[in-house]
Formats: sequence, structure tokens, C-alpha cells
Amino acid sequence: EEPEAPVRFGWITGVMIRCMLNIWGVILFLRLSWITSQAGILLTWLIILMSVLVTSITALSVSAISTNGRVSSGGAYFMISRTLGPELGGPIGVVFSFANALACALNTVGFAETVRDLLIEYDSQIVDSINDVRIIGSITVTVLLLISLAGMEWESKTQILFFLVLMVSFVNYFVGTLIPATPQKQSIGVFGYHSEIFLENLFPDWRGADGDFFRMFAIFFPSAIGILAGANISGDLKEPEIAIPRGTLMAIFWTTVSYLAISSTVACVLRDASGSMNDSLPLNFSEPCEGLSCGLGWNFTECQQSGTCAFGLSNNFQVLIQVSGFGPLIYAGIFAATLSSALAFLVSAPKVFQCLCKDNIYPFIGFFAKGYGKNNEPLRAYLLCYIIAMCFILIAELNVIAPLISNFFLCSYALINFSCFHASITNSPGWRPSFRYFSPWTGLFGAVISVVLMFLLTWWAALIAFGLIIFLFGYVVYKKPEVNWGSSVQASTYNMALSYSVSLAGVEDHVKNYRPQCLVLTGPPTLRPALVDFVGSFTKNVSLMICGDILMSVSQRNSNDMIKWLNQRKVRSFYTSFKASDLREGARHLLQASGLGKLKPNILVMGFKLNWHEIYLFGLSDAFDSNHGVCVLRMMDGLDIRDELETEGMLCSSVCLNKANDQIKTVFQSKQGKKTIDVYWISDDGGLTLLVPYLLTRRKRWRRSKVRVFIIGEQQTMENDRKEMMTLLQRFRLDVHDVIVVTDSERPPLAKNMRRFEETLAPFRLNEGQLDERTVQQQRTEFTWKVTDKEMDALRPKVCSEKKVRLNEIIRRNSKYAALVLVSLPVAQADCPSSLYMSWLDTLSYGIHCPVLLIRGNQQNVMTFYCQ
Repeated sequence: EEPEAPVRFGWITGVMIRCMLNIWGVILFLRLSWITSQAGILLTWLIILMSVLVTSITALSVSAISTNGRVSSGGAYFMISRTLGPELGGPIGVVFSFANALACALNTVGFAETVRDLLIEYDSQIVDSINDVRIIGSITVTVLLLISLAGMEWESKTQILFFLVLMVSFVNYFVGTLIPATPQKQSIGVFGYHSEIFLENLFPDWRGADGDFFRMFAIFFPSAIGILAGANISGDLKEPEIAIPRGTLMAIFWTTVSYLAISSTVACVLRDASGSMNDSLPLNFSEPCEGLSCGLGWNFTECQQSGTCAFGLSNNFQVLIQVSGFGPLIYAGIFAATLSSALAFLVSAPKVFQCLCKDNIYPFIGFFAKGYGKNNEPLRAYLLCYIIAMCFILIAELNVIAPLISNFFLCSYALINFSCFHASITNSPGWRPSFRYFSPWTGLFGAVISVVLMFLLTWWAALIAFGLIIFLFGYVVYKKPEVNWGSSVQASTYNMALSYSVSLAGVEDHVKNYRPQCLVLTGPPTLRPALVDFVGSFTKNVSLMICGDILMSVSQRNSNDMIKWLNQRKVRSFYTSFKASDLREGARHLLQASGLGKLKPNILVMGFKLNWHEIYLFGLSDAFDSNHGVCVLRMMDGLDIRDELETEGMLCSSVCLNKANDQIKTVFQSKQGKKTIDVYWISDDGGLTLLVPYLLTRRKRWRRSKVRVFIIGEQQTMENDRKEMMTLLQRFRLDVHDVIVVTDSERPPLAKNMRRFEETLAPFRLNEGQLDERTVQQQRTEFTWKVTDKEMDALRPKVCSEKKVRLNEIIRRNSKYAALVLVSLPVAQADCPSSLYMSWLDTLSYGIHCPVLLIRGNQQNVMTFYCQ
């Protein structure tokens, strides 16, 4: 059998009626008359219009967001998270769900108060006034839960029934204002339309601890928060992009008219009345009488002066019942308004929370994501919302719950408006809402005024709301959930990056702003984690790092996997690949094409390859020719872990490879303790050799390491050379632990070490004396990297080679326990054979147990001791 189609609603039943029922809540029937008595008609209208201003601007923002693509379930959370991203969407999803649960409690308490007052009127109390509210509220919210569990179709039919009851009660009220008041009604302050009463009620009469404007606003504002009731069930609407704007705006219009009309017509009631028929005045009375009631034939002076008046706008919350034509119909309206709002909030909170749980942004809440039935009802989330509402129902104080809800909803409105503003100003081509009647500046105004109102209403509740959002925001930023919704934050990041890059391109370089921007020839970064970790150690949050991958045997590599691996390893780097026939061609093109504007590499970083005789010198010489610095990292066990992964059977796929690399730790991920960083500064390269150790020691893992600088000198001037070097380093503000002058560099190296160098070079010699002339010419053409006898004589390699071998001996002697050794990289002459030069580099870094970095700048100064 085909599965039964889910129930879908149009803009009238799904949005407009639902929003109107939510807005016509407990405040309308039980607090609007009291607010009018405190604030007067004029300020009450101001309170209503201020609330409508905030909700209308928010409705415009919601309309714009909801028409910018298909809106799924989740309401306000879905809109904010898909617009601003999970960082702000996640926190507001939690807060908004909680606020809806509180609003359910608020309206349930309002219903319970009304029932309690009826019981008191007929002398039928259960326990006492507070516990009666708790008992009635608990029973009511349980019944509402059962209706919700029955499904959206039953819930929608119930809401339509409530709407019809409300319409009847409104007609009943307005008819009652036109009926001439009986003496019984006059005794409780109801006199019908009198200009004197209307004029007196125009202006405020603040009373009690709650008697101020913003307290009245805080109590009234929850009556306007129902504008998102339709958006919250966006997943159950036929066409949410049409239904949400049309239904929400129509609901705001008609409910605003009703609030203004009721607050004006309720002014036909005096503020104070005793309710006693004995207070009526005879035609010829002589007793003292004060106040407006005297001219209407009643003397309420005694209860006014003693503060014991039990009736009137200021003293009784049941004024609408007393004014109406038939009181029980107003009770039916109160029941319909409170129960419909409570039911709508009880449905909204789980729907929003279910969407949040499905996105898996926070831990331990996935349990509530499961849906049941044809409409994917969140039954587990219903139970959670029921428990939260029950806890607040037990407070049983309407005026305590209302300000809390105001702050949570204002916070939601602020973020919705900011979402619309932010999406508009980023100029993203993807922001194309079909709803045109909005402005980014109204959205910004709505966001600002919402935040201001939060603090003006209840500052401590505002601090709680912001504290909760900041905590939840920090968690999402720290965890970085793997979601990509094309948010406006991404568009804004692109705009800022583009703007700053263009601006930076017009700024001349200055030595004080020099940063080592590295192009690292890693191949697949996953195969050379040590090289990636080392360069990331001194470039993270400081400068640019690009992992270059030259594709010679594969057509392409999944760059997303590489970026994901770098992010998991907490290395801030770009990844770029280039298809080339050989390493030199690829490196040359990457050096020229990588980067953007001023964000271009100025240093080429390589690992020391075992097959160095084939290609290496060309890459180094190309880097020097293009004015780049060069770094070559060598480790005893090599950098490529391919063999290790093959041995463990892990080199099977990119997923498997990433999994393996998660378990591979390199020496650069460990704390280095008090080991030393030894710098062998053989020649001045502009200062790069000294800058890299300084950047490393700023990292937590290298902070306790001491930097030692070794320089070449003579025995006679050793102390003077050391002092000069220390002075220079101090002027550069470099924290160097010690300067050591090497005075025995001219001593001949050990014979066994010299023999090893000659054996290393032997395979690359072109022994001309043992070959005929034709063979010699042929090999010179084919093997340009081989060393001829003539080149050996011209370059005097013996002297140079002995120096390299001797320096290697000095390094091995002095840096046995170092964490890292940096050695000035020799510059090859133009006519130097590549095999000879690479033999020198091999000899220079041979047999050193710690990582060795052969480094040379491009002779450009990278440090200065001047202020300008």
C-alpha cells in the first residue's frame, strides 16, 4: 500500500488563524484592562504600537527569509541557522524552543487563573488560590499534550473550533459595551460610553510595585509574540514561501485592530468601584463625595481612600466579563484564547527542537530528533516540552513568567531581523527573496530595538538570555559542526577577504610587516604529516601556508579530503594541486601562480628526498631565481609515511588514509621541553634563519626551548665576536639563550667522513679518463647533472666539500640533544653540477638525530631594529 500523504495546511488555517489565536492570548482578556488603567489609553496604545512595530518588522524579515528558497520544518530556528549559520542558529534554536515551552506555561496558567476565579465565585475552591492554579494547570497541559499526540490534523481542527468561539466572544463583548448599564453593573464601575470616563482614562495612573511604563510593556509584550506560530510549522504548510508572509502580516493587522479597539472601549469603566449597591447616591445628597463617580450617582470615596475597592479597571482582572452582554461567553473566549495559544506553543516548541536535534549541532539531544507517523510527529520532544511547561506552571504566577518569555522572544526577534539585514548587505547572488517589501535597515532597526527592549524590560533576564546564547555559541564555534548551509556569514567572510586582499595589494611592503609565507611541496599532505606540522608550527595565525601537490601520476585528487584532513589536524593551510610532467615544472608553475595579491608565497619549503640527484637542484635554483627563500627539512626516518601505511595495510583509500593519519603523531606535535633550538648562522640571508626560531618559541609546544646561535670565528677574536653577535640579537629583540663561536671549522674532517662523502658522489662522477671521446660527449648531453673532471678542478670542490663535512661533524658534536637544528643553506653557483651541490646538502645534514632545517632567505631583510 502507498503510504498515507501527510496533512498540509494553507495560509489561512495554517498561518493566519494560528497566528491570530496565538496573539489573542491570556493577556488580552486578563491583563489588557488592567494595563489600560495603569498606563491610560494613550500610553496603552503606545505600548501596543511599539509591540506591533517590533513584530511587524520581524514579520517583514521572516517574509523575506521564507521566500528566499524552500523553507523546511523548524520555523525560526531553520531560518536563522540557514541564514547566519549554525553558530547563531544553534543557540537561538535552544532558546526559542525553551521560550515556546514557557509561553505554553504562561497561557495555561492564564486559563487556570480564570477557572480558579470561577471556583472562588461559586465558593468551590479545591485547596487554596495558588495550589488551585497548579492543579488546574497541570490537568490542562496534560489534556493539551494528548491532543498534540493525536496528530496535526486533530490539533488544527481544535484550533478552528477555538477561533469560532473567540469570534463569538468578541461580538458578545462589543455588543455589551452598547447595552445601557444596569445598577448592578454601575456598582462595579461599568457605566457605558461617557466622555468624562473616557477623558479620565486617557492618562496614566501608576499604582503599586508594577506601576511603570516598561513594566507594563513587559507584561503586555507576550501577547504579541505569536507571529511565528505559522512559521514554526513551516514543514506542515502547502506553500510556506506564500503562506508565511501573507498569513503572518494579515494576522498582525487584524489583531492590532482588535487590541486598539478593546483598549479604547474598555475605558467605559471607572478605575475604582466598590461593588456595593449601598454606595449609590440619592438625588439630594449631602455627604462628602470625591471623584468622577459622584457625577454619575455613585460614591466610591470611602473605598478609594482606604484602597479597598474590589472592582474597576485598576482592581479587577475580569472587566471584560463584566462589560460584555453575556459573561459566560467571555469565559468561553478566555478559555479558547488561552488554550489555543497554549496548544500552539506546545506544538511549536517540539517542532523547532526536532529540527535542531536533526542537525546534530549539540550532543545528547539526538534522541529527540525521531519522528513518528505520516507527519513525522516529534513525540519525544512533545514529552520534553510538557515537562518544561509543567515546571513553570508550578510557579503559578502570571506576572513572573511573562517577563522571562518577553526576553527570550525578543532575543529571537533580534536575530531574525539581524539575519535579514546581514543577508542583504553581503550582496550575495544567492539572496533573492521574492518578498520585496523589506529593507535591510528596517531589519537592523528591529534587531537593535529588540536588544534595547530586552534590557529595558528585565535586565537580569536579558543577561541570562545573552549568557546562555554566548555559552551555546562558544560551544558551536569550538566544535565546528560539519554543516554547510550557504550562510550569509560565509558570504560576508568572502566579501571581507576580497576587500582586504584588494586593499592590501596597494600597500607597499615594509620590513616590520614581513611574514614568512610558505609554499610547501607536500604532495598529498596526508603522506607527509611531519612536514605539514612543522611549517604549521610557525605559520599558524601568523602567515600564509599553502600545501602544494604536483600531480604527475594521477589526474586529480580530492581537495576536500585534503582540506578536511588539515582542519582535523588543526593546521591552517590552503591546499592546491597542479598537474605537471615532472616536479620541476610543477614547482615552477606553483611558485608563479600560487597566492593572491600580497598573499603570495615568499618561501619554498621542501622535504629532503632520497632521490635528490634527479630533480632537486632545479627546484632550488628556480626558487632563488624567482626571489624566494628556501627551506629544506630533513629527518632521520624521512618524511614520507607511505611505506609505513602500506606495511600496516592502511593505504587503501582516502577515507582509510585519513583514518590512519588521525593516529599518526609526529615529533612536532609533542612538547619539546627544555631542549634547544640550535641555529648555525654561517652567512647572512636577511635574517630569516633567526626569525623562524623566534616564531617557533612563541608556540606553546616550543615555549620552554632555548635558542642557541652558532657562528664561525677565530680563537683570537672569539669573545669579541660573541659580544658583537649578542648585541646585534638584542637590538633585534630576539630572546637568544646563548651565542657560541665555533673556532675549529678550518680543521680537516675525519678521514672516514670524507670517504663517505666521496662514496656518495662517486656514482655521479663522469670518469672521462676511462671512456672514449664519443661516449663522454654522449653522457655529457644525457646526464647534465654528472660531475666532470674539468668541473672538479674549476670549482675546487675538495676545499668546499671538506668544509661541509667538517661543519657536519661540529653539528653532530654540539647538537646531540637539540630539538631542532637550523643550518644556513649554501647557494649553488650557476655552473655547479646538481649532483655535487646535493651531495653537499646530504653531507651537511647527515647523521643528525633531530630534525634539520636547511634554510636561506632571499637576501631581503626580514627584521629591523628601527621604529620606521
